[in-house]
Amino acid sequence: MACTPESLDRVLLQLGPLSIYWYGVIIATGAFLGLLIATRETERLGLKKDYMVDIVVYAIPIAILCARLYYVIFEWDRYVGEPWWKVFAIWEGGIAIHGALIGSFLTAYFYTKVKGLSFWMIADIAAPSIILGQAIGRWGNFMNQEAHGGPVSESFYNNYMQYLPNFINQQMCIDGTVYHPTFLYESLWNILGFFLLLVLRHKFNPRRGEVFLSYIIWYSIGRFYVEGLRTDSLYLFGEIRTAQFISILLIVVAVAVMIYRRKVGLANKYYNGKKVK
Repeated sequence: MACTPESLDRVLLQLGPLSIYWYGVIIATGAFLGLLIATRETERLGLKKDYMVDIVVYAIPIAILCARLYYVIFEWDRYVGEPWWKVFAIWEGGIAIHGALIGSFLTAYFYTKVKGLSFWMIADIAAPSIILGQAIGRWGNFMNQEAHGGPVSESFYNNYMQYLPNFINQQMCIDGTVYHPTFLYESLWNILGFFLLLVLRHKFNPRRGEVFLSYIIWYSIGRFYVEGLRTDSLYLFGEIRTAQFISILLIVVAVAVMIYRRKVGLANKYYNGKKVK
């Protein structure tokens, strides 16, 4: 569907030669709110909030590095023959959330081992914060007019998108064409997941580790469907989108781990720390 471009300014504040972009501010806001929620829950469970702060401090640079390496690996043809420093040129775009999650997971795992903490307990505490941060972070993609879907039809616009706030529709007008706001689809899915995870752990008190594994399953289902609409996907081979393949793999692994831990007696504590009778 054709439209008249009228996009929002990607720069929030210009201080001389320094540009402060909406993208960075939005990502930082998501990380801060997630950390705030996680530290409060950590204290409620009788742990030092410093544990969660330390993990975030260590995880952020490692997650960024892994997100970049993940992207470069699957887009290697773009960097062959280019200057070596292009591999690290994040400012030119090109990071992947699955890479960031892998980096964060490994950081938390080794940190908890060193500190003698339960990885599954920390993962359960962090899970709602992670998906909330992802929900907020997608609005950074919105400001950059990236991670969107294909062009929308006139009927889809009239039946659905016309009811969205005008600033969203205007920002999805790129080069005279309206595109699917897939950032919004994933953001809404993640916000719903955030509340469902809070209900799961506070109302149902599941076995330890199952809040985090439920997060993996919920996020992966949403990502699988949203990825199918996007135009900037990484491809594993042929028409197989990397994020969709990884999403299916994560769902299978999360379900298998949940069943295995119960079967062999590893899930012998509830979320609140009480032993399973």
